[in-house]
Amino acid sequence: MDGQLQTLINLQAIDTRIAALEADAARLPKEIAAIHAGVEEARKQVEQTRARLDAARKDQRAKEKDLEVVQAKRTKNEARLYEVKTNKEYSAVLIEIEDIKQEKARMEEEVLVFMEAQERLTGEIRETEARFKQRESQGRSEEATLKEQLRGIETDLAAVRTERKELAAKLPANILGDYDRILRARAGLALVPVAKPNFCGACRVTITPQRLQELRAQSSLLPCESCGRYLYWPS
Repeated sequence: MDGQLQTLINLQAIDTRIAALEADAARLPKEIAAIHAGVEEARKQVEQTRARLDAARKDQRAKEKDLEVVQAKRTKNEARLYEVKTNKEYSAVLIEIEDIKQEKARMEEEVLVFMEAQERLTGEIRETEARFKQRESQGRSEEATLKEQLRGIETDLAAVRTERKELAAKLPANILGDYDRILRARAGLALVPVAKPNFCGACRVTITPQRLQELRAQSSLLPCESCGRYLYWPS
């Protein structure tokens, strides 16, 4: 096999490796960001539940103050029973007192609802805090693993890029230029073997018999007549 062709085959293998490493290097920071987002979401759930608990406590305090007002009103009306002069006035005060009793009962029921809500929310806070702590701990472990992987990938990339530079220096400028142009235009694949019996290894177009003979001889670099990638006959 021609020396330049073998160099190009090796270069394509390196470029494929670089593309895979670069994809991983781009993916891992997104995965780390997703971990941060998951931990933050768990933290927000704790804060939201705490806010709901604070609101329930505030509502209860407000209702209890209203209840105190109603109780004072009832006490005042009960005192009036000893001051009225007629049966009609007495009956009217009794009706007011009964209305106040019913209002007080409704308010007491509402206070109980707020108390039950607080009890439920207190339990939810314990659960959400436990989930947050678990997610935070898990996130730290996962992030450390991903960062370690990323450091390894960056180290590998530096080494492979150096290897590529050294290998590319062995090719004539015009051949390397054409190769790089095709590489960019064809999604990182500039050189492919013939897929037996007679297909382009990338675009799968049938190769003509004459071109197959030329590829078997491989006296020069030959492009696919369809996709333009360089072809070679696999050994």
